[in-house]
Amino acid sequence: MYGLLSTDSALQVKQLMEEAVTKKFVHEDSSHVIALCATIEACLGHLLKRRAAGFLRSDKIAALFTKVGKVNDTVADVCRKVQAQLQQQADLSRLQSVGQEALRRQGSSTTSRAPQPLSAQAIKHIWVRTALFEKVLDKIVQVIVDNSSKYYEKEALMHDPVFGPILAALLVGPCALEYTKLKTSDHFWTDPSANELVQRHRIHGAHRTLDVPASRRPALGIQKRQSSGSMSEDRFAASAREYVESLHQNSRTHLLYGKNNVLVQPKKDMEVLRGYLSLHQAGDNLTLKWTPNQLINGTMGDCDLEKSIYWDYALTVPMRQIVCIHCHQLPDSGGTLVLVSQDGIQRPPLHFPAGGHLLAFLSCLETGLLPRGQLEPPLWSQRGKGKVFPKLRKRSSAARLIDQDRNSEEQTAADYVFRIVYPGYRYDAITINYHHTTGSRAPSLDDDEEEEDRLHAMISMICSRNLTDPNSEKLNERMLCFHRIPLKMLCHNMKKQIVSRAFYGWLAYCRHLSTVRTHLSALVNHNIVPPDRPGEASGGLSKEVWSKYQKDCKNYKELELLRLVYYGGVEHGIRKEVWPFLLGHYKFGMGKNDMSQINAKISERYQQVMKEWKACELIVKQREKEMQSAIFSKLSSGSSIDSHVLRLAHRDSTISNEVFMSVDEPDAGSQETPSADDNTPTMTTLAPPVALPPEERPLVEFDSPDSGLPSSRNYSVTSAHSQISSSMDEGQSTEEEAPGREFQDSLSESRVCHQLDRLIELLDTVALNLHRIDKDVQRCDRNYYYFTTANLEKLRNIMCSYVWEHLDMGYVQGMCDLLAPLMVILDDECLAYSCFTQLMKRMSQNFPNGGAMDAHFANMRSLIQILDSELFELMHQNGDYTHFYFCYRWFLLDFKRELLYEDVFAVWEVIWVSPRISSQHFVLFLALALVTVYREIIMDNNMDFTDIIKFFNEMAERHDVQHILKVARELVHKVQSLMDNK
Repeated sequence: MYGLLSTDSALQVKQLMEEAVTKKFVHEDSSHVIALCATIEACLGHLLKRRAAGFLRSDKIAALFTKVGKVNDTVADVCRKVQAQLQQQADLSRLQSVGQEALRRQGSSTTSRAPQPLSAQAIKHIWVRTALFEKVLDKIVQVIVDNSSKYYEKEALMHDPVFGPILAALLVGPCALEYTKLKTSDHFWTDPSANELVQRHRIHGAHRTLDVPASRRPALGIQKRQSSGSMSEDRFAASAREYVESLHQNSRTHLLYGKNNVLVQPKKDMEVLRGYLSLHQAGDNLTLKWTPNQLINGTMGDCDLEKSIYWDYALTVPMRQIVCIHCHQLPDSGGTLVLVSQDGIQRPPLHFPAGGHLLAFLSCLETGLLPRGQLEPPLWSQRGKGKVFPKLRKRSSAARLIDQDRNSEEQTAADYVFRIVYPGYRYDAITINYHHTTGSRAPSLDDDEEEEDRLHAMISMICSRNLTDPNSEKLNERMLCFHRIPLKMLCHNMKKQIVSRAFYGWLAYCRHLSTVRTHLSALVNHNIVPPDRPGEASGGLSKEVWSKYQKDCKNYKELELLRLVYYGGVEHGIRKEVWPFLLGHYKFGMGKNDMSQINAKISERYQQVMKEWKACELIVKQREKEMQSAIFSKLSSGSSIDSHVLRLAHRDSTISNEVFMSVDEPDAGSQETPSADDNTPTMTTLAPPVALPPEERPLVEFDSPDSGLPSSRNYSVTSAHSQISSSMDEGQSTEEEAPGREFQDSLSESRVCHQLDRLIELLDTVALNLHRIDKDVQRCDRNYYYFTTANLEKLRNIMCSYVWEHLDMGYVQGMCDLLAPLMVILDDECLAYSCFTQLMKRMSQNFPNGGAMDAHFANMRSLIQILDSELFELMHQNGDYTHFYFCYRWFLLDFKRELLYEDVFAVWEVIWVSPRISSQHFVLFLALALVTVYREIIMDNNMDFTDIIKFFNEMAERHDVQHILKVARELVHKVQSLMDNK
């Protein structure tokens, strides 16, 4: 009793203090306040003397406070305030009974606001509640403890020299808090932040760990049967205190039987432990529990209780798993009970104290089994005594039949074997005649005969359990003559059944394993690269190792360098040198001359592309100005706007002049030249490129067939201009020289119209992409020190160059996020452009025009379903977010927005080298590691799709990246081990 109340008091104080920290206030009607008051009242009312409690008063706490208030001013002040509150509540009740009119008159006659009525719970605990709000409850409890001999019995809690002062000290914290009556908008429900959830998990989950257990072979989603003889993981789902409280009567389970000092010997080499045995019923399920006294006597603290080794000895036995109960009665003992499960495993024997407790337990068990189950043979009912053991003759072997016939005295059983049978499994033709008297056993009867009796009983039980057709006559006939079958044959058949079950269980496991390997084999490399061979790789790629490699490439192989990066990352000082190798700009083993040649080619190509898209940008800008001027002139004149102009204005509605004003204005020599032909006003926008000489016209074509440039569609900006102008010149010359060639003129005009439409479409696409790029560049990581105005301009140049080469895909939001870390590390425009192009070969598949995102979601579903079936079931039940859409941003940007810049560098390096070391889909295992690290928080808070998105958004840039990388590598290794046949 001491332990439960002291623990409950500490728990209520802890919850109240947590509420004060998280909400910054505590409401007077908070459930934690009510719970704390109820607990304190239980402590104060324990074994209170009748003189202090009052002979005729039902409220013991009121009597106690009144008694103490006579000798203490603080308590007397609380008593006066309580009486005033009770009088106000009585007045309110009286006014409400008279009517609202009287209430209004009362309200108009006074300037003060009428007091609000208290809730029923507040009135019930008004004495302790008022003392708490007045911040004197701890002082009052201390006064009561100091004078406990006047008010309590010697065995009372408040008279205890240890518990009393501890209770007073616990209340110092709650008495220092501020309590309010103000109703806030989130008073009834407050959605905790992600940081708060993590803090709560650290407080309440001290006994759990976020590390992934290192096991050679994962569980494959098959939940193994936990032995009830040890403390299983399911028991830790609730706290240790909740488990102890569940041993008593509560709203969820009905307590059928309870007995203390039941002896159990958990192991052979251990001493016998005393514990509390209880039988609980929840619906149709019966559960037997045995808990060592060390866990429920309150002598250990909370932390020690949860980590106590005695949890390994506690028993939790679902009675559905039990098929036989062996009862052994000794003359000078209360009896021993042994439970046998369906697989033949015996639970540790339960030794009952003397006094008929074994029979009482069996009687309660038989009552709990009804109406769906029963004991066989049943207990007998005897008038005046109630339930008694059945009086059965002992079963004798053939060797003792003659002695039994000679002895006319009927021998009754002292040991019994009861079967637990349910409908569909009960056979009247089958009986277990394993009953014999220990005291009357013949001296010549050896231990083998006793084992033979037990084996007969076990075989009978197993065979009866395996029957599936209760109406089968053949099976009944076989069972009728069961005891005539030789024992060796029965043993042989039992061995065959055991081997058969083991074989089919193994076969089912192998088939499941084969299915798993089929689904996951493509996600990892089958060759495992260890972190400790040939040397320890946790130190990563250091400057010293890289210098040795630069001096002579033969010092380290490429795979060894990648292994160092995978397990330890790259030292920050050499990232600018190493990253081009990791991204494929350089190849490992290249000399300095080869690297210089590659840099020169990339620089030349980059400058050429820059000229092309900047020339097109000038045309787009001039075209927009003319289009807007035309619209304004039409509107000012009041005439209707041409449908073609309206179409262009609608298509470019998202483009404003302000976005493109940052581009330098063209030179005076490159200004447009007005066309002589007024019938073709649109040709004015095409004049600048046509005015260039042919040798200076920028071409967009490259040698690469898969560059994705506009040249792949057999046209460029300047070539389109040239074709249009040449066609017009040819048309004018033929009209002057040969008027008869009308057919060629009409053909030239159609070609001009076709090229013009294609050019307009190209300009529209370029204008839209430039607008999107400028919009994202201006807001790209503005808080990071690197991105000054000059560096943002470099970032825009690189992005425009890449999009110009890939107009079929265009710019998609998020590309700037992928380019920004490369700019920070490399700090070179041409080098960053080349590395970004290499990076986008993989990342472009994650954008809408690629199909990698759907594959990521499907693979994530398979991974979690196999590696963590419990979490998968939670996701499936809470709105079914097993589509894993909350991972979309993770995969799209390689976790860039989830991490700090320093952490992004470390994660990206591992992702880049992982295809050669462990997996081409390492991002999946990173995502799975993120979910695994916060698995307990997700499950404890029963998160749905909205909750998990909110949680990870708030946790952005707060993750422990090194721990997440470690978990991701372990998950990869787990799947690799699964693919291995060892």
